[in-house]
Amino acid sequence: MKKRILVDMSATLIHHGHINILKKASKFGEVIVALTSDKDIKKTKGYTPELNYKERCKILNSIIYVSDVIESPWLIDDNFLDTHNIDFLVHGTDNSNNVRKARLKIFDRTKGISSSELRLRVLKTLSQKIKKNFSIKQ
Repeated sequence: MKKRILVDMSATLIHHGHINILKKASKFGEVIVALTSDKDIKKTKGYTPELNYKERCKILNSIIYVSDVIESPWLIDDNFLDTHNIDFLVHGTDNSNNVRKARLKIFDRTKGISSSELRLRVLKTLSQKIKKNFSIKQ
């Protein structure tokens, strides 16, 4: 029987780092994404995600490595894994979930990319565009 592998993420802005971890996780079994609810993102990160839960869920369900997406709280514990019949939790090196080490697989994060990094890139691009448009109008 194939192992059930949980990858928890917010995926507020989906990028190639998410794809990398899902692909790696798929080598261990069937991948289920524990997708953080909009409410928990707002509570923990302090903002409403650019893509809402339904939009993020639809995108993740379209990824070849993903078998299913389930809503999750910000932090995962062994009870959550048991409730959803999960064998292992996969997370990046920034893991803060309270899961026994025997059920946890930690992968290096993809260097140079994160949703926060994408937001900074967008702000930089918008700033440049605003400056350009402002200087043309003067």
